[in-house]
Amino acid sequence: MAEASAAARLRLIRTPGVGPVTYRQLVARFGSVEAAIEMLPALARRGGGEAPRLPDERTIAREMAAVERLGARYWFVDDDDYPPLLAELENAPPALIVRGERALAARTVIAMVGARNASAAACRFARGLAAELGQTGAVIVSGLARGVDTAAHRASLATGTIGVIASGIDIAFPPENAELQEEVARQGLLIAEQPPGAEPLARHFPSRNRIIAGLALGTVVVEAAPRSGSLITARIAAEVGREVMAVPGSPLDPRAQGCNLLIREGATLVQSAADILEAVRPIDPRAVRAPSRPFDAGPAADPTDAERRAVAGLLGPVPVAVDELVRQSGLAPGIVQTLLLELELAGRLERHAGGRVSLRPL
Repeated sequence: MAEASAAARLRLIRTPGVGPVTYRQLVARFGSVEAAIEMLPALARRGGGEAPRLPDERTIAREMAAVERLGARYWFVDDDDYPPLLAELENAPPALIVRGERALAARTVIAMVGARNASAAACRFARGLAAELGQTGAVIVSGLARGVDTAAHRASLATGTIGVIASGIDIAFPPENAELQEEVARQGLLIAEQPPGAEPLARHFPSRNRIIAGLALGTVVVEAAPRSGSLITARIAAEVGREVMAVPGSPLDPRAQGCNLLIREGATLVQSAADILEAVRPIDPRAVRAPSRPFDAGPAADPTDAERRAVAGLLGPVPVAVDELVRQSGLAPGIVQTLLLELELAGRLERHAGGRVSLRPL
């Protein structure tokens, strides 16, 4: 029964158009994964599109066999030991594929990120910072990239490290970190959201970054350019109410401009592990609230055609907050969320950070 339940969840998760937010809303709306799968065709038709094509059972069985063969396991959002800090995110991954010690994610976790082309001084500082934090019992999470990520992982292997990758759990990127990735899987915890065999495509990295930020009480940026993945991670951390910290650098070094910008915008300036622990101390990971249901539409949340036209008329190519749609339409939140589900499953809606949505261009 457990295997059948996992297979059903994966069928829904791997369905085109069903992202993390949609997955949780579908299960909340219909009460079970199986019921949500049955309703997908009808919802897509109401949204003006064709029914999404669910992966067949053989495809899912092959994926599950590959995960088992690789010595990995699934970590579903409704598992009792799923990281509560990550579950707080509206777009928390419904399923992760992991190797290693899952209990590490329940400890005090600090994200440490930075430039791939980091300076020697930044890498040295990151190593020292990660080692010092590890001695206090903290776990370091990073993205197994070149530069600062690599330095942070190597320094925290013995005390606790979590690597989050943008590919399948069997793919090492960059290739020169293949040995380090294996060490993280054996001594720490390795996490992938993509299925085995998935290459690290550009669109997967922001998703990886939100896992890094979501697992941690706070994110430390050691060195980063103004437009970099590290700053994306920091901004995600800020959006979900986590501490954002940055190591200051020389204004003459372009690789330090991102950190200095974060500090100017209100990030905590840190120069030691003590600074980091002081910044996150008010946040007790054991006191994190349980993730709330995205919405409970209930049996009455069956939109009329007039309501569909009203919400569709408020949408356009510019992202708008769902709360604003509720306010301007005057409709119940459950009605609006159901209509957005229909549009997304029909391939007409795109979701953005911060609970915003827009219509996809034709």
